[in-house]
Amino acid sequence: MFSEEINKYFNATEFREIREDLVLAVSMVNEPKVAIDCGCGAGADIDYLARNGFTVYGFDVEQESVSRCQSRFEGVKNVILSRSSFSTFSYPKASLVVADASLFYCPRSEFKSVWENIYQCLDSNGVFCGSFLGKEDTMAEAGDNPSVFWPEVTSFDEAEVKQLFKNFDLLCFKVHKSTGKTSQGVAHNWHIFQVVAQKSNKSNHSDL
Repeated sequence: MFSEEINKYFNATEFREIREDLVLAVSMVNEPKVAIDCGCGAGADIDYLARNGFTVYGFDVEQESVSRCQSRFEGVKNVILSRSSFSTFSYPKASLVVADASLFYCPRSEFKSVWENIYQCLDSNGVFCGSFLGKEDTMAEAGDNPSVFWPEVTSFDEAEVKQLFKNFDLLCFKVHKSTGKTSQGVAHNWHIFQVVAQKSNKSNHSDL
């Protein structure tokens, strides 16, 4: 992603309102409270989780994200930060995995192993809270796409997303579709799947 776009995005989201799906997810988590924030950005979700008693492992592939969060959470002992990608991060055991608007950028070739890592790191009855890019989103369009500032995005249809959660109990599943303009003034069609799900005890592996 271009540095100018990164800064604009982080500036816009650093103190954003916490999403209802994350509030729901937190309410469903059992002890011990350990969370992983995948693609932690400017740290809005980390701040909310840390204030709610979680030990939070936040990672992002962007150095700007890590630098901002290091400054923001300096001296906060229950926040552990690292610069990593989805495929290089070492996933600790966790009761909550948060991946909002970040799995979009996990390459399709790596997604299966990444999803397996996410599934396996979750404790029994652990909770996933995140979003997936729909195929009707402008970002998912092939070719010269002004909405994409990353080498590769991964999109899904509804059946594919639900298949990912065959070994979970769905707590919330929303399909978000809207049309408007991005913060850069570019016309955009949004197609996002928002999911909160709890790992089921019925199976011990994710059959992707």
